[in-house]
Amino acid sequence: MASFRILSLAITGSVLAGSSAFAQGVITERRLSAALVSEAVATAVATCAAQGYNVTAVLVDMGGLRQGLLRGDGAALHTVDGAYMKAYTSATYREDTGVVQGRLKDGQMNGFQMKLPNMAVQDGAAVIKLDNVAIGALGVSGAPSGDKDTACAKAGIAKISDRMK
Repeated sequence: MASFRILSLAITGSVLAGSSAFAQGVITERRLSAALVSEAVATAVATCAAQGYNVTAVLVDMGGLRQGLLRGDGAALHTVDGAYMKAYTSATYREDTGVVQGRLKDGQMNGFQMKLPNMAVQDGAAVIKLDNVAIGALGVSGAPSGDKDTACAKAGIAKISDRMK
């Protein structure tokens, strides 16, 4: 039994020593700058406004924290929560909410997570990726349908995508 503990400690120690994240005790997380966040939410709102839709756009980081929020002129008060919940859901699953919605409908996932606070399975948010790694999500609410919300969110992301480094 004692030799098993020593072996276990040796294996654990070698695994931990091989990881610089454990050795340093610091985790680095990518996040968009305030300037890019502001531009993305403003573009999403302006894109929808040009089509006659009064929306709110919310951008969250991968911790689900709001980095930026812009409530467009005439956007209903519920759009603030709707945009946040869509962005939060997209960040949680690291996918656009339309994809999550489809997986839930197809039975590829159970609905338990959707009962958790701040989850909204409706089209309207797009995940933001850098080097194929999710770094945030942009949610939009207020257009007449989720696909229109998503299009505005994607326009906001497209506006800044060439400057994400």
